[in-house]
Amino acid sequence: MRKMKLSLLRGIPRFVSILGVLSLVCIVYFKFYSLKPFIFSDTKCMYNANLYVNTRRQISILDTVIKKIDLEITDIRDSQKESPEALRYASFLADILGLIESASSTSLDAEVVTGSNLSQPVHISPDFFLTEEIRKYIRIKLNRLGKQNFMGANGTFTSLGHACFSMKQELEEYMNYDVGDICDDDWKLAQRLMVHGCDPLPRRRCFSRAPRFYTKPLPFPESIWSLPDDKNVRWSQYKCKNFTCLAANKTGKGFFKCSDCFNLTHHENPRWVVPVYPDPSSNSTPDFRITDILDLKPGEIRIGLDFSVGTGTFAARMREHNVTILSATINLGAPFSEMIALRGLVPIYLTINQRLPFFDNTLDLIHTTRFLDGWIDYVLLDFVLYDWDRVLRPGGLLWIDSFFCLKEDLDGYLEGFKMLRYKRHKWVVVPKVDKDDDKEVFFSAVLEKPPRPF
Repeated sequence: MRKMKLSLLRGIPRFVSILGVLSLVCIVYFKFYSLKPFIFSDTKCMYNANLYVNTRRQISILDTVIKKIDLEITDIRDSQKESPEALRYASFLADILGLIESASSTSLDAEVVTGSNLSQPVHISPDFFLTEEIRKYIRIKLNRLGKQNFMGANGTFTSLGHACFSMKQELEEYMNYDVGDICDDDWKLAQRLMVHGCDPLPRRRCFSRAPRFYTKPLPFPESIWSLPDDKNVRWSQYKCKNFTCLAANKTGKGFFKCSDCFNLTHHENPRWVVPVYPDPSSNSTPDFRITDILDLKPGEIRIGLDFSVGTGTFAARMREHNVTILSATINLGAPFSEMIALRGLVPIYLTINQRLPFFDNTLDLIHTTRFLDGWIDYVLLDFVLYDWDRVLRPGGLLWIDSFFCLKEDLDGYLEGFKMLRYKRHKWVVVPKVDKDDDKEVFFSAVLEKPPRPF
């Protein structure tokens, strides 16, 4: 049978073969695209039911064409004939097959949009990207049973940050891997994508790299105030290659925010226990003790979020008072996430670009320090604060810890905090005197979310 097919192929002029396949593809393509203006119309009308049936028919036709072309390619490959005509024909069929599969995928997207009772956005074509793994990830995944799942959707709509489309080259590099193989050591590329708005990133189908000689972590509570084993971190993307370097009092460690955070003994241990007075001649400080804050709401603070740059010491101190704190951070020049986890605490790898992954009115406390400072845009601060308000429960506390900015910008930032209309438990502005000038100030506050019963 295979020999007969190849012999017939050689006897037909090549342009006739090409013309026949193209004609078939064009018929199927135009039958689908003639429906597309109706399928993606924003107008709800009586045609939806018929369009859904017709779209299913187009999908069936496309699937039949795909199977026939795939079978023909398999027959040519299995025949072990390597004549130039056969190879060119197989290559041509493979190209046509890719086009038809793309049309089939688009029609699946249209089916989900048409078949849903909800208004759906137009799905961006996966063909924007060249890497096949991105295409497969973006495509809408129909439910296998052909009906809505328990979440009320006909399929799964995978998410992708809007800036991923403007960082096409970097994202395709990130998604260029062999399925089932070990991923590249490219977390830094992933973080760069996230920080620049390609967030959330697509999932990948490769295994993340682990430290080569990973050892079991220290037991709790020893892990809280001890430097972890260096073997438990991949150091290739950092200037420092061990925790001793990170904890040393020196410059050039590859990061400047929270540069002393790995010094657990002298820098971290006293924090939120012993206040620091920036100006020894003054009795003012931006620091509040944890015990003083917990006494504001005795027994009510149980769970919370620390959105800061640090190694988890705030969570460690709160754990001593039976309060569970999740630490949101990214690895800005040092393994902050790994350090928090190795201390026996819970890190959340989260950028400022993301909506918090918590439901409304669920957290007792949000704390932030060394993160929201005078660099942040006023409008962005509004979006962040409103999102924090969303997840704080009525009566929950917002702890702004040592926010610093230029004096001339202070009023603008304070207006952002005032618009929350929270009850003020603590509210202080203190000069920042670590420089030769007096242009900067610290602002700290503890605010309580009102009930808002409406």
